[in-house]
Amino acid sequence: MTNLPSFRRLCSVAFVLSSFSFFMFLFWCRCTGPCLRRGPFTGAVDEKRSLDLLTYAPAWNNLSFPPWRSPKLLKIAVFVKKWPHRSRAGGLERHALTLHLALAKKGHQLHVFTSSPQNESFPRYPFRNLYFHLSNPTGSGYLDQAVVWKQFQAQNSTGKPFDVIHTESVGLMHTRSKGIPNIVVSWHGIAYETIHSDIIQELLRSPGEPRSSSLDDRVMRVVEEVKFFPSYAHHVATSDHVGDVLKRVYMIPEERVHVILNGVDEDIFKPNLVSGIDFKRRLGITDSWAMVIGLAGRLVKDKGYPIMFEALTQVFNESERFRETVLIIVAGDGPWGRRYRDLGSNVIVLGPLEQERLASFYNSINVFFNPTLRAQGLDHTLLEAMISGKPVVATKLASITGSIIVNDDYGYTFTATVDSLKRALYHVWNEGRTVLEKKGQAARKRALRLFSATKMADAYERLFLCISNDARSGEDYCKYQDLSP
Repeated sequence: MTNLPSFRRLCSVAFVLSSFSFFMFLFWCRCTGPCLRRGPFTGAVDEKRSLDLLTYAPAWNNLSFPPWRSPKLLKIAVFVKKWPHRSRAGGLERHALTLHLALAKKGHQLHVFTSSPQNESFPRYPFRNLYFHLSNPTGSGYLDQAVVWKQFQAQNSTGKPFDVIHTESVGLMHTRSKGIPNIVVSWHGIAYETIHSDIIQELLRSPGEPRSSSLDDRVMRVVEEVKFFPSYAHHVATSDHVGDVLKRVYMIPEERVHVILNGVDEDIFKPNLVSGIDFKRRLGITDSWAMVIGLAGRLVKDKGYPIMFEALTQVFNESERFRETVLIIVAGDGPWGRRYRDLGSNVIVLGPLEQERLASFYNSINVFFNPTLRAQGLDHTLLEAMISGKPVVATKLASITGSIIVNDDYGYTFTATVDSLKRALYHVWNEGRTVLEKKGQAARKRALRLFSATKMADAYERLFLCISNDARSGEDYCKYQDLSP
């Protein structure tokens, strides 16, 4: 017959030993990383631990890249549908401009394949290692794939072949990319994201407005993208949310998906009190306003300007005090520009601004609002405002809440309804300048760490070096600790 007390003691000892072993195992995982390699990113990277960048799941912007000059200068091909000209540029074009000028400044040789501008001269840049190959766009505005492919092949056979091919979205179509191991595509919007936008648009549709078919079509567009996205060897997601979708929904292998958040030029967009004061003085704006709210971008429906217009209209009618103490400055143009001018003397619509004047605009405001309904990528205006030291207020879209306004230290979010936007306007007004300044300081600190052009360019450079690895020469640029000088 079993001795019951002895058996209980034996069970207790076994339990203690197993528990101890389990917690030691967790401790070992915590210290060495293999168990948590693909888990959520929790903080700074242990520099003593070697990281395989191709299997690094969080945004590469979280990594620290010491200043250095690459010992290997790359020959890079870039495909972008349209090259930005002055203030007329969308987010994708601004990304292309900021990133590739930074890479050219680092000494890499860049060949940009893009469309010829219509009725205007092409901009010039002071880089001998930056080449543009122009062609007439197709009737729908895309690159003529046959023409740009011939241009590419000519340059690929001149001197050394391209180390890396970078296409901004579908600048180079998937029919040309299949089987090319050193091609990288950066996504600034995917069909899966825009389903949220379509739902919002349908909910905001007025009773007399016909129902759009885009929501039905979008699902099939997602299916099409899931089919052709694997034709590209490497994918850069410009937000944490898109990186997750590419791996989960589009089923692209994790080692082929890399998250690099958008960045903006920190030498242009930065706090400058004098610049902000001079900007307001030139517009005849006095210091009598208790608060200045800024808006910027294309004044169109899917950027949320109809609901912003309605929210401001209602707030102005409800609160005379708000209307008399709050100034709204709008930088941008579009169909809704005239309506905003009709709101009253406390609304100023400036039209599109060059980068230097746009930087002064951010320095003239207390808080920046972005009412966008487009759930695509990371909006550059939010990043520009944050790195300029301003708190931001934006729609609760997955990329925004997942990468930019991750908590209320940096600003505020609202759902895409007039009532929610009104509450945000009143809330910001009641918070006052002191609170907004504190949030603006926190926003700038976060933006400098994650959203600078330098950090973005460094991350892309590391990715391109990693993809161009020459094992025969002993190169191993895919290991993080080996990328430092």
